[in-house]
Amino acid sequence: MPARLIESLATTGPLADLFADQSLLQAMLDFEVALARAEAQVGVVPKAAADAIARAARAEEFDVARLTQETLRAGSPSIPVVKALTERVRQENAEAAKYVHWGSTSQDVADTAIVLLLKNARPLLHADIVRLEEALRRLAEQHEKTVMLGRTLLQAAPPVTFGLKAAGWLGAVRRDRERLRAAFNEVLVLQFGGASGTLAALGEHGPAIGQALAQELSLGTPDAPWHTHRDRLAAFVCALGVLTGSLGKMARDISLLMQSEVAEASEPSGEGRGGSSAMPHKRNPVGCLAALAAAQRVPGLVATFLSCMVQEHERGLGPWQAEWPTIAAVVQATGVALHAMAEVAEGLSVDEARMRKNIEMTQGTVFAEKVVMLLGPHLGRDVAHRVLEEATRRSLTQKRHLSEVLGEMPEIKQLAADVLSQLEEPALYLGAADIFRANLLAQTKTARNKE
Repeated sequence: MPARLIESLATTGPLADLFADQSLLQAMLDFEVALARAEAQVGVVPKAAADAIARAARAEEFDVARLTQETLRAGSPSIPVVKALTERVRQENAEAAKYVHWGSTSQDVADTAIVLLLKNARPLLHADIVRLEEALRRLAEQHEKTVMLGRTLLQAAPPVTFGLKAAGWLGAVRRDRERLRAAFNEVLVLQFGGASGTLAALGEHGPAIGQALAQELSLGTPDAPWHTHRDRLAAFVCALGVLTGSLGKMARDISLLMQSEVAEASEPSGEGRGGSSAMPHKRNPVGCLAALAAAQRVPGLVATFLSCMVQEHERGLGPWQAEWPTIAAVVQATGVALHAMAEVAEGLSVDEARMRKNIEMTQGTVFAEKVVMLLGPHLGRDVAHRVLEEATRRSLTQKRHLSEVLGEMPEIKQLAADVLSQLEEPALYLGAADIFRANLLAQTKTARNKE
């Protein structure tokens, strides 16, 4: 199903489908089918009953609206779902209906269903992470020598390269992917504990059924049920939060570079993309917009989930019930941010000439630090700093280049003329920029090779 209009900037089509009612319901039904089959393997449930349950567990044949209404009264979606499934099985095989949900509890169904959805979300998120990393790597390689202003506190600073900036974004995404990979590996585990987390209703067969159930669903088997231990899910949600923050940082940088008076980069354009209902000339950073919107919402959602970790004894009252919509919102927000920034990075236009022009517009004042370091051994750093403060003041007020002003100052006589003549060449004041860029690219390549 397509995303709802109210969520059109909060998810993607595939993720909207994944968290749609029928998808979630089918995941719950899949748990019940797998449970019956696992119990049939162990000899607790007749195979004919398991087959009958499997035939009845088709989400499209259930009344989702009615289940939703009944959930509000029941306190758990699993209760009306199990009731409805039992009735459907009974219509075909009354004997088989006795074995629906045998030895399980409502939270087993709900938790495992959300884990199954997360398993299906994994390849969707991974595909866009790979797209984004590949696009950022290309930008970092193509713009190895593309000089641009560094900017600190939104003010002009000594130059950097766009290759280093792109590699910085790439490095953050790589680290986030590693955290997310580890979180996925931990969170994709079965929930199966029965009423109090002991599987007492299944007697000696409980652990064996749990193993068979996990295999049926292709999930990991935890050491014990985790009904009120939400640390795995919390770590997963936090990993998504950090990734979304990194995407928001990248989006903030690019949107600032797209400002009309800066004009150093621009998102890809296209029919209906980034326009304005009032201003035909606009080319708005809509990909960055989507990522920044996600980065605004996700921290609060992460905080909500962390507060949900405090749960009572063997079954939580309130916190657990708050998790489903929170997890769904975080996954979808991260997904839309990833998709948007992958598209932005793949089609990003970089204006190298404008980047150099913006450096030149500072009239060389961004190289004041360089002169301080050159004069420091002769005058002392504090004196050199005061001299350059005065020089940059004159440069800005008189609208003259810093090198020209410095040439008239007696304190600068220690510097050779050729130093002043090359003072404002950005490529001569990049320090270890390319070493750092290469380090970030190498680390990303190493991480990919380990997969």
